[in-house]
Amino acid sequence: MRSYIIDKLYERVEKRGVVCVGLDTALEYVPEHIREGRTPAEAIFQFNKEIIDSTCDIAACFKVQIAYYEALGLEGLTAYKRTLDYLRKKDQIIIADIKRGDIAATAKMYAKAHFQGDFEADFITLSPYMGMDSIEPYLPYLESGNKGVFSLVRTSNKGAEDIEYLDTTFNKKVYEVVADKITEMGEDYIGECGYTAIGGVIGCTHVEEGKKIRANYNSMFFLIPGYGAQGGKAEDVALYLNNGNGGVVNSSRGILLAYKKENRAKEFSLCAREEVIKMRDAIREAVKRA
Repeated sequence: MRSYIIDKLYERVEKRGVVCVGLDTALEYVPEHIREGRTPAEAIFQFNKEIIDSTCDIAACFKVQIAYYEALGLEGLTAYKRTLDYLRKKDQIIIADIKRGDIAATAKMYAKAHFQGDFEADFITLSPYMGMDSIEPYLPYLESGNKGVFSLVRTSNKGAEDIEYLDTTFNKKVYEVVADKITEMGEDYIGECGYTAIGGVIGCTHVEEGKKIRANYNSMFFLIPGYGAQGGKAEDVALYLNNGNGGVVNSSRGILLAYKKENRAKEFSLCAREEVIKMRDAIREAVKRA
């Protein structure tokens, strides 16, 4: 068995806990004293930088949602690049949340754009709902051992029920068919930790089948959204973990806006750190009780 980027992520979870800090940073999240005298893009980067500095020793990884940066045009993409560069400088694991899903020729260009060059990340998120050939162009980058992907499987939004929960002729839900195919594709990229470099995005807001999903896809490492602002709780998350590992749990607004709960804008980065610790410890306790 060879080493993959998923092994590094697994080790980070073992040491630091499961929290993935989501840098889905909107300008209105940034306190006024950071915005003052800076362009929007500069303010967002400065905010991100201070959040990273405050949490980098207790976060398993960081997820950067590109839409928040694209919305600001070229300046925003510069802030996105600067954020990725800074995370790399701090030796942090980066998940670029880009959710790409397109025909193979286009996917090849997306892979080049986000696995090398200005927007290089360690993991990227993908949508498989155009078919598995929309994921295949990313696989050559996984061969190096330094890259991985998280494919949408069962998401945290209410609209997941519109398509992902439809019954198929295989007596399975659509998301289960997708998970089966992702698992099969990942068999060629299993790391020393027993998980594959092709992970799955599994929201924690639909808890009824949580234990079943974890048991059925035991080699799939999960990126788990839905905690906090979307309603997911620590005990919900625990269902999707294996002895406290096997996944990372993303929180964006809950961490970035923690300072607003106590009106501590000047201490926003300290509040973020406190929130990460609180979240990490709550999930650890829930795992013990599960």
